[in-house]
Amino acid sequence: MNRPMLDGDRVHRIHWVLGTDRLRAVCHCGAEREFDDPVQLWDWLLAHPEGH
Repeated sequence: MNRPMLDGDRVHRIHWVLGTDRLRAVCHCGAEREFDDPVQLWDWLLAHPEGH
């Protein structure tokens, strides 16, 4: 079943990078960055637009 993906200026995505312990954060603006630490990942995502 195909479900529509959420979209908008409050949608953030987090992807596990296969074969690693890293997480990829994707901001609603399209900026992406990889992290080892989930706390740093959320700090970066929620600080938008600072650091982007």
